[in-house]
Amino acid sequence: MTIIALEVLSRHLSKRIVNCGLHFRMHSMAFITAPDEEVAKNIARGLVSAKLAACVNIIPKITSVYNWDGKINEDSEVLMMVKTRTSVLPVLTEYVKKHHPYKVCEVISTKILQGNQPYLDWILESVPEKVVDEL
Repeated sequence: MTIIALEVLSRHLSKRIVNCGLHFRMHSMAFITAPDEEVAKNIARGLVSAKLAACVNIIPKITSVYNWDGKINEDSEVLMMVKTRTSVLPVLTEYVKKHHPYKVCEVISTKILQGNQPYLDWILESVPEKVVDEL
């Protein structure tokens, strides 16, 4: 390859890496447990209605084993998988805390590193960059 071809290829790859890095920081998935499907559905509807989430999957009948107040507990719960925009996670967390029956509710998140591009675009279209803080 010529030096010019290498420079063009290098610039192209650098732009793709930068764009990918920025793009990957925009999408997240949050995991939230709830005591039952009714609570989970109410929280899920609220998150989607408030445009804090594009989609919430509710997975029934999980078992959680955890230490609370010095005791090992084992409870049946449901798990919510929330697809959202990374920038709204603080507001999403506050919404869940306000509407969740647990004293300390689980809201943890991870960035979405890869996915079907049209689906990732849909998440960003469904969840605006700025959301109302009064929820």
